[in-house]
Amino acid sequence: MKLRVLVVDDTIFYRKIISDVLSQLSEVEVVGTAGNGRIALTRIESLKPDLITLDVEMPVLDGLGVLKEIKKRGLDIGVIMVSTLTKRGTEITMKALELGAFDFITKPDAETLEENFKALLLALRPRIRAFVRRYELRKALRRKKTDLKLKEKVVHVPGEVVRKVELERRVEKSDIVAIGISTGGPNALTTMLPMLPGDLGVPVVVVQHMPPMFTKSLADNLDQKCALKVKEGEDGEPLVPNTVYIAPGGKQMKVAAGVAGTKVLRITDDPPENNCKPAADYLFRSVARQFKSKATGVIMTGMGNDGTLGLKVMKSFGAVTIAQDEETSVVYGMPKMAIEAGVIDIIAPLDKIAQEIVNTVRR
Repeated sequence: MKLRVLVVDDTIFYRKIISDVLSQLSEVEVVGTAGNGRIALTRIESLKPDLITLDVEMPVLDGLGVLKEIKKRGLDIGVIMVSTLTKRGTEITMKALELGAFDFITKPDAETLEENFKALLLALRPRIRAFVRRYELRKALRRKKTDLKLKEKVVHVPGEVVRKVELERRVEKSDIVAIGISTGGPNALTTMLPMLPGDLGVPVVVVQHMPPMFTKSLADNLDQKCALKVKEGEDGEPLVPNTVYIAPGGKQMKVAAGVAGTKVLRITDDPPENNCKPAADYLFRSVARQFKSKATGVIMTGMGNDGTLGLKVMKSFGAVTIAQDEETSVVYGMPKMAIEAGVIDIIAPLDKIAQEIVNTVRR
């Protein structure tokens, strides 16, 4: 069965080009288009799509208005936001992700139609395929709540925390927390980070896969909700406790040695890793070098395998590693890869991750 998709945008050009791009994907059937949010809600009722691509800024009713109405009506429909690279566009997109949008793409601004087409295809194809996998998983979970069996032969009951036995013997506490996260991340971070206490006592460094500008909006948004201070990381700034540093979009972020035993952030223009910039692997390796066993690595919802190799390095130094479970992940890609590689100590649902982090820094 094909995924039924509705394309919503206030410009004919983007309705046409997004529809054409989606038509290239074998798993998709474009069932219709809409020029504003009000029409979109009518089409959702009549066409019953599984997923909509939703323009952020539209007349009559904008993307946020549509999302709020979808939530109000309790509609089971996925949403991929189509955003502009403007301050207003990024702020609205952050709110949309909080309201439950699956993910977002940015509108390309290449000179030719062919280049724009290729950019949209490159952005939409992995997100559509990730959504299809999530859609099928959710259907399977609704049919039957079965126990999930892990590689280590541990039976994982959804909602429970799974630990390896040898972790219980660890007495050393962590002096830093490093988090890697991607698709579904803003919403997951909005849930998890406010659950951390303001006196956590250690710094937290985060790679969230996002383009430039979006990470600044994400940090500002989280800062309003968290007891911890949240900010976008800056080159050369010292790491201080009770602060969350978000890696800037389009840059790499690592932890380095400062003066007199201090640790500082370095923001670099080093190449992408795993097609990601920032990359979790890049950050995790630096944390392993600087903090050895006194670190906690966390891998959460997201596409792909970024973070697995970095966690392997952290684990080799004796760090504690935590992964989000399948049931609460929007996309069970990054956590799954790390779990299957055997580099995870603790598997926890989203609402238990904060407590597991606290346990590692307050032993």
